[in-house]
Amino acid sequence: MPLAFDAASSRGQFPALALTDDGAPRVYFDNPAGTQVPRQVIDRTVECLTFKNANLGGYFKTTEEAGALVDLAHQACADFYNATSVSEIVFGQNMTTLTLHMSRCLGRKFKTGDEIVLSRMDHDANVAPWLLLAEDLGLVVRWMDFDTGTYEFPDDALSKVLSDKTKLVAFGMASNLTGTVNDARRFTAQAKAAGAIVYLDSVQFAPHYAIDVQDLGADIVVSSAYKWFGPHQGVLWGREQLLKETFGYKVRPAGEDLPHKFETGTLSHEGMAGTLGAIEYLEQFGVGETRAARISSAWAAMAEYEQKLTLRLIEGLKTFKGLTVRGVTSANAMHRRVPTVSFTLDGHHPTNLAKDFAKDNIFVWSGHNYAIEPVSRMGLMDTGGVLRIGLAHYNTEAEVDALLSSLTRQIRNA
Repeated sequence: MPLAFDAASSRGQFPALALTDDGAPRVYFDNPAGTQVPRQVIDRTVECLTFKNANLGGYFKTTEEAGALVDLAHQACADFYNATSVSEIVFGQNMTTLTLHMSRCLGRKFKTGDEIVLSRMDHDANVAPWLLLAEDLGLVVRWMDFDTGTYEFPDDALSKVLSDKTKLVAFGMASNLTGTVNDARRFTAQAKAAGAIVYLDSVQFAPHYAIDVQDLGADIVVSSAYKWFGPHQGVLWGREQLLKETFGYKVRPAGEDLPHKFETGTLSHEGMAGTLGAIEYLEQFGVGETRAARISSAWAAMAEYEQKLTLRLIEGLKTFKGLTVRGVTSANAMHRRVPTVSFTLDGHHPTNLAKDFAKDNIFVWSGHNYAIEPVSRMGLMDTGGVLRIGLAHYNTEAEVDALLSSLTRQIRNA
């Protein structure tokens, strides 16, 4: 059994959660696009810029301390992913930039006529880089398609598009629009059996559930730390053997050692410091002898809390006539989704809803949210996409109720 999660203790560690505007508290439901940060992240960042602000590889104090910090950050992220080696952790600007870079590196393995499989449920960061690569190399693109009634992939979604020509399968562990958690382990096993490289986008999964790359069986898993309470930083895990044998686009002075051959230029040391701070924040909510165990335990505790909060939101939204939740809604299936809840409401444009929520100091997003494929697949692109509410473990029942009350007023005053 996971530990009971104390939301009040968590909230007290986030300075931004205490901010008000004209006396109105801020309600942060914009979390899928970026979360707030705890004090540990701020302190680690300031410490880096104050005491450890130097490039690496020299013989003086600041460069030595910067090097030690970079090593600590790599180890922390190895624990975050439950990786076997720090050599498997690659830092970059964000998931999108890392994927654009890695798509080119991996592309050196492919030739004209090879096939890649992409997902109709994914954020464009795990679609467009591969489409661009396919255009440049003459690759054939096949698609995993989801059921627009259940918002989940059918069991045969991947197997029906795999072939002996499939070289790569790229899909998300969780959708940034529908909130669906995909069966990444099963799809990965199918792809690996076909001899394909598996590239997983964990950006939306990582802020809510533990990631164990040793259990997943994939080749690359990537997320952005600013989605899991850290700074604007991307963190990629790659299987060591694959990274060793993959060509790296880099400047000539850079060596071939891992992970540095994929970490182009001077990294954001302050971003790495903040990422370390985010992991230190997370592990306090878990138990275990290792940091990886504490992180896993912490996510289990937070997930239980978030699922109850998500169900409260969904049950409240179901009471509105003409409102359609675009995702899993069954009370016994909250574990099959993350707490990102998107909806459409007859007669109300998502943009106008978002503007009205903002008047009540409730922060949400509207539109396609870079989920071009799922929004198009559901036929919502021409009607403004969706209104997206993204919960995190620092949100509360009172905030959910405030959103439902705001929506009631909007409909009444329309």
